[in-house]
Amino acid sequence: MKLGLMRMPLGWCLGLALTAGAVMSVLGLAHADEYPLHPLKIVVPYPAGGVTDSVARAVGAKLSEQFGVSVLVENQPAAGGVVATNAMAKVPADGYTLLCAFDSFATNPFMYKTLQHDPLKDFAPISLMVKSPQVLVVFPGTGIKNMADFMRVAKDEGERFAFATPGAGTSSRLSTELLKQFGPFDSTIVSYKGGSQAITDLMGGQVSAMIVSVNLVLTHIQSGRLRAIGVSSMKPIAQLPGVPPIAKTFAGFEAQSWSGMLVPVGTPRPIIDKLNVAINRALNAPDLREKFTSQGAEVLGTSPEEFALWLQKESSKWSAVIKQRHIHLD
Repeated sequence: MKLGLMRMPLGWCLGLALTAGAVMSVLGLAHADEYPLHPLKIVVPYPAGGVTDSVARAVGAKLSEQFGVSVLVENQPAAGGVVATNAMAKVPADGYTLLCAFDSFATNPFMYKTLQHDPLKDFAPISLMVKSPQVLVVFPGTGIKNMADFMRVAKDEGERFAFATPGAGTSSRLSTELLKQFGPFDSTIVSYKGGSQAITDLMGGQVSAMIVSVNLVLTHIQSGRLRAIGVSSMKPIAQLPGVPPIAKTFAGFEAQSWSGMLVPVGTPRPIIDKLNVAINRALNAPDLREKFTSQGAEVLGTSPEEFALWLQKESSKWSAVIKQRHIHLD
């Protein structure tokens, strides 16, 4: 005897679907009530010592206090964060492995043809934690003292005027490309393997200028070894009084480094919400806020939806720059 598929009225099917959804929601809530039952891991796809690593460790320590479990921060630097992020897209979506991402998270898909993840589809945002303005600094020996001087020298010297960047796919490189687009001018871009050597060579005069996160060069600016002539935020920042936004010269110019926390897509929403509350509470701790605001950063703490919109905006903006400047890393 042949058995056919049993047909049920549409109302029954919808009822079953709604019931299943309700059951999953209840299970997610129950799971969130118990979460976390064991230690968490925060993956940082970049070397130790950078802004994102520092944010991850500060927030991780606060999460450990709140949840009563240990929080391990694991650096997995390789290929501009691509290797670790590819792997993160495949870990269990249970809330126990978090990704602390940097701005390259939103731009790598447009520079790497072989990327194995989609940042907007394979990850669920939790919170945009920190935004850091960048600063245009020059070697004092160039004689450049302001944006007018900078434009004159950059245009006169053309390719002889060299910009340093910490890497070919970094936000520093993209901000430099954006500035060249606004100029326009044809300076050479020299990509280093990390910010330390790039900054050392800039202070030594081997290169002439650099757009870099404020916290990495603030002490060198204060000591006079580097000269700041413009910040990448739309407004001046307290740590660099008297340094105007680059947008005063080039209307609309803005470039921000940022750090945010995400989990693999499929992580139950109640767990995401619990992490969001805990992370944002950590960011509001006075000692943590002081630590990062003193470095020129803006401490945020957003909803998952606000972070998702930020990612979409960043992806749209920088994909256009990458396409126009023909930037490819593989």
